[in-house]
Amino acid sequence: MLVFPNAKLNLGLYITGQRPDGFRNLESVFVPLPWTDALEVLPAPAGTDTTLTLTGIPIPGEPATNLCLRAYKLLKTDFDLPAVQLHLHKVVPIGAGLGGGSADAAFALHALNEQFALNLTVDTLEEYARQLGSDCAFFIRNKPVFAYEKGDVFKAISLDLTGTACVVVYPGLHISTAEAYGRVQPRTPRHDLRLALREPLETWRHTVSNDFEEALTPYYPVLGDIKQQLYAAGAAYASLSGSGSAVYGLFPGLEMPPPIELPATYQVWRGRL
Repeated sequence: MLVFPNAKLNLGLYITGQRPDGFRNLESVFVPLPWTDALEVLPAPAGTDTTLTLTGIPIPGEPATNLCLRAYKLLKTDFDLPAVQLHLHKVVPIGAGLGGGSADAAFALHALNEQFALNLTVDTLEEYARQLGSDCAFFIRNKPVFAYEKGDVFKAISLDLTGTACVVVYPGLHISTAEAYGRVQPRTPRHDLRLALREPLETWRHTVSNDFEEALTPYYPVLGDIKQQLYAAGAAYASLSGSGSAVYGLFPGLEMPPPIELPATYQVWRGRL
């Protein structure tokens, strides 16, 4: 079975409070981004163990800690799963604020559920996904949602960006989650995110913001530089996604924007939502 785990974008991201469990409460709207990895799940030959092979962008850390393997092991605690061969071809940048690793885990759960006819509901799959990471559960339904608490509790939102042109720029800058959260102070959101996103796209630059962007740009000016280039190219709205360092621009209308002059080392995705 072959599946294509997609990335996500954050439309606004507010850090609203400290939790007793050490995490932060947040508010954001998650939307799917069709920049994808490829994950293959096959039955393993008789007498062999479960394996994971990797190609594409190098993934730091030991393969045994990969979220796809963790998804398999999580289901295996409750089901008598046979051994499988997993192969992940990594395309979505790592540590970019695009949720690529979380998507890989969620799609692994989906694929294993279908491959072995486990008949798990989406609600049950979401519960498994929450055990793997805060935003993994989003990728189970993979539809725009208002996310809150740790980013793993969702409310439906009426938001249709279908066909909106989008450019995502990843400058290859790694900002650790610990550093990003360490530079942000929780506060009450300046605007009601759900109300702001009901307004025309052109108004979002004045009302929809990402707390990480404000906190990190003074230390990493390239984030602000990319954002300004996207606006200069005609973006109606541009922002950091998640805790970065990917920056995206949304462009109204039917035409893709012209290419932006960027260093060859940057990864760029251009397409439609």
